[in-house]
Amino acid sequence: MSTFKMERVAVFIDGNNFYFGLRKLYGKGKSLKDFDFERFSKFLAGKDKVVDIYYYNALLDKEHNQEKYRSQREFFEKLKKIPNLHLVLCKLLKRNITGTDKFYYIIKEDDIHMAVDMVENAYDNNFDISIVVSGDGDFVPAVSSVKKKGKTVKNICFKDSSSRNLKDFCDESLDLTREILNKFFS
Repeated sequence: MSTFKMERVAVFIDGNNFYFGLRKLYGKGKSLKDFDFERFSKFLAGKDKVVDIYYYNALLDKEHNQEKYRSQREFFEKLKKIPNLHLVLCKLLKRNITGTDKFYYIIKEDDIHMAVDMVENAYDNNFDISIVVSGDGDFVPAVSSVKKKGKTVKNICFKDSSSRNLKDFCDESLDLTREILNKFFS
């Protein structure tokens, strides 16, 4: 008789990367507010148990667009209701475009927070499998460190915005498609 050992899974979601991946795939036709991250994480874990979900992003500038800010706050409140989900808010910096009165925003510290959380949780033995939902190759050193602790690392990303290097360093990878993602929109 074979015995099955359920593995502990931690899901780490690069929120900004995920948002722009969805936008590229669906345009403005789908909203993050309608996406079920709890079911999505359970799907990614398969037969194993999701013990933690980490979601990284930054609060939008309230003064720049109050409607988007309000919508994002509602989305974050929905996320906070998911058991074992940790919402990690990072810095949003406003940058001027040189020689113009235009500006843009960048999120800072999200990658480093995600990398540190992955490594610390691996070293504290809080999971057996780490699922990195991002296509950002900057996570390769963190993945390498997590694997040194004997952990499995899976990469979930959007095909057109994924780092080949990150996929190569992970034990498994999955490209997100409409067929997969459609199941998680309400």
